[in-house]
Amino acid sequence: MQLYPIEAGNFKLDGGAMFGVVPKSLWTRINPADSNNMIDIAARCMLIENGDRLTLVDTGMGNKQSEKFFGYYFRWGDHNLDNSLKKHGFHRDDITDVFMTHLHFDHCGGSVQWNKDRTGYEPAFKNAKFWTNKDHWLWATQPNRREKASFLKENIIPLQESGQLNFVTSPTSDFSEAKELDFGIFFADGHTDKQMIPHVKYKGKTIVFMADLLPTAGHLPLPFVMGYDTRPLLTLPEKEKFLNAAADNNYYLWLEHDAYNPLITVKHTEKGVRLDQTYTLNELLN
Repeated sequence: MQLYPIEAGNFKLDGGAMFGVVPKSLWTRINPADSNNMIDIAARCMLIENGDRLTLVDTGMGNKQSEKFFGYYFRWGDHNLDNSLKKHGFHRDDITDVFMTHLHFDHCGGSVQWNKDRTGYEPAFKNAKFWTNKDHWLWATQPNRREKASFLKENIIPLQESGQLNFVTSPTSDFSEAKELDFGIFFADGHTDKQMIPHVKYKGKTIVFMADLLPTAGHLPLPFVMGYDTRPLLTLPEKEKFLNAAADNNYYLWLEHDAYNPLITVKHTEKGVRLDQTYTLNELLN
C-alpha cells in the first residue's frame, strides 16, 4: 500500500464559524485570522494505492460552481486536484473508488463536473465507484434547513443517476470495518449524520483521515467545536472518545483542513488530550 496527499485547493472560512462559541482571543493564537476574520483552510485529500485499487478519500469543492459562489470562500494558492494527481503519476480515469467522508460541498464537490457541452453534470471520475452510507445519503438528500446550503443537489444526485453510487455496510458500532473497502471507519454524528472517518493501516502505523471530526490542530481542546456542527453536544463525547483512543494507540491524524499542520499525533495531559508531534507528510510516507 502507498498513500499520497492530493491537494484539491485551499480556501478560507470565517474563524468564528470554525470555532463556535470559543472567543477569538483563544483560537486566533493557532489559527490567525485576516482582516475579514477569515482563516486559511486546506482541502488535503488522501489517495490510497493498494494493488489494482486506487481510492481517493474526499474530492474538495471542485470547480463547477459560479464565481459568485467561490467568492464567498476566497480561494488561495495554486493547488488543484488534477495537478496533484499528475504530480504522483495519476489521472482521474485511474481512480477506482471515491470515498466521501460526508456530502458537504467542500468534501464532495469535486466528485461531479459539468458534462462536455455544459448542459448537465456527470461524475468527475468515470471509472470509479462512489462510496457513502445509506443513513448519510438520506440525511443529505432530505436535508434539514440548517445544512441545506451545504448539501448541493448538483454534487449528489448525478452520482445516483450515473449508477456509480455505492453504500458501505451500515455501522453496528462507532468503530466498524468497511468490508467493501480497505480500511476501518469511525462513524460520527455530531458534525452531520453518519460522517465516516477512515482508518488506514500503513507501514505499522494507523493513519486516520480526520475530515470534520478534527478540522485543524487548533480544535484539539474538547470545547473547540465548529459552529457548523449540527449536534455540538454530541460532537463533545464523540471527539473525547476518539481522541482518547488516538492517544492510547498512537494514531497519526491526517488533517484535511489544517493548512499548516498536515499530520499530528496526540498525547494525554493534565488538561486532556493535546498535541504531541507535528509531521510533514513526506516524513511519514517516504
